[in-house]
Amino acid sequence: MAVDRGWTERLQGGQVFGRWAKLVGEDVAEHAKPIALSDGELTVQADSTAWATQLRLLQRELLKRIAAGVGHGIVKKLRIKGPDAPSWRHGPRHVSGRGPRDTYG
Repeated sequence: MAVDRGWTERLQGGQVFGRWAKLVGEDVAEHAKPIALSDGELTVQADSTAWATQLRLLQRELLKRIAAGVGHGIVKKLRIKGPDAPSWRHGPRHVSGRGPRDTYG
């Protein structure tokens, strides 16, 4: 049924999210999580910049592990993001301009 409806690629892509810890290992999964999969590019967000750098160094190994677990061609490239920066916007109103940064020495 999945083959007839063309769902096989999406199902295999979904396995990346469902089996993330088994595919990349517990240590990596503890510090990084998959965010999106689009056109063979998997976006992964790390919980620190140090882990983002580490994931970039491990990129080839991670691609091999993912391909071995879910099949070749599902994930062709990794896009690794660091943690999101904190927002300076607080409350419902916002004034444009430099804001609190212009008072720092």
